[in-house]
Amino acid sequence: MNRVTEAIAGGMLAPPLDDLLSSQHAHALVRAIETAVDVRRRYQFFVWSQSYLQALVPHHLAVCGVYQRARKDMSFEAFNSILVPQQLLSVVTDAGSALLQQVVGCWIERRGRALTLDLQTLTGVAAGGERDRLVDAGFHDLLVHGVSRPQRPSELESLFIFGSKCRRCTPQQAMYLELLLPHVHATWLRVQATERELTVGQGGSTVARPDSFRPPITERESQILYWVREGKSNQEIGDQLGISVLTVKNHVQKILRKLGAANRAQAVAKAMTLNLLGRAAAGANGAEHGE
Repeated sequence: MNRVTEAIAGGMLAPPLDDLLSSQHAHALVRAIETAVDVRRRYQFFVWSQSYLQALVPHHLAVCGVYQRARKDMSFEAFNSILVPQQLLSVVTDAGSALLQQVVGCWIERRGRALTLDLQTLTGVAAGGERDRLVDAGFHDLLVHGVSRPQRPSELESLFIFGSKCRRCTPQQAMYLELLLPHVHATWLRVQATERELTVGQGGSTVARPDSFRPPITERESQILYWVREGKSNQEIGDQLGISVLTVKNHVQKILRKLGAANRAQAVAKAMTLNLLGRAAAGANGAEHGE
């Protein structure tokens, strides 16, 4: 345990932090810190972010950025637990987008503190159009925090953006993110390093990642995975697809075996990493709109 973890576990936090931390949140904070050290892959990061981190910083969309020295620029990736239009995901992961540049600028002006950013405060024609896409998707504010180089606040090492659909950020959530930032930062850097090791072979030659080959997921399994991601039960998925609960259960078991996943959340995370849900999501959107 680090000093913060020990203080929480021992009940030694002084006000006002002690007043803001319920026993449930204190437990989630300790567990988030303790379990972070085991996260080394993208799908593990997603599962971790959806467990103890989710209890402290509720979100439907997480954008994680890290400075890539080879590219001399920030590189962003998005994790979403609900359906988010691909066009919007492209905006929030494009380091050159007007929206992301304004978000970064606002955080830098905050002088390295967690920032709750009301999207309506973003200005400019380009940023405004991109902002409106976020608002139309149900996001009204963002919780932003990151790490910059010592004595160089404008030079980012990492940046993390969290958004909840139709739900406002709170001061408590900003406080939790302040406490967790060193661990979120270290965990995301470890994930990046692990993924690079899996990509680069001996002698610097690039080899295909073992998980870069798409498993033989059928169209039906892709549809079921989509509804699993949307939080549907086996009964609800069966009703949606017109099949029995037992058939859904059998499909889920096959999906877990094919993806080497221990549970449904891990299967969804792996499927998102491998971009296996795009066609199913498009089909579901068409069905919902009567197409």
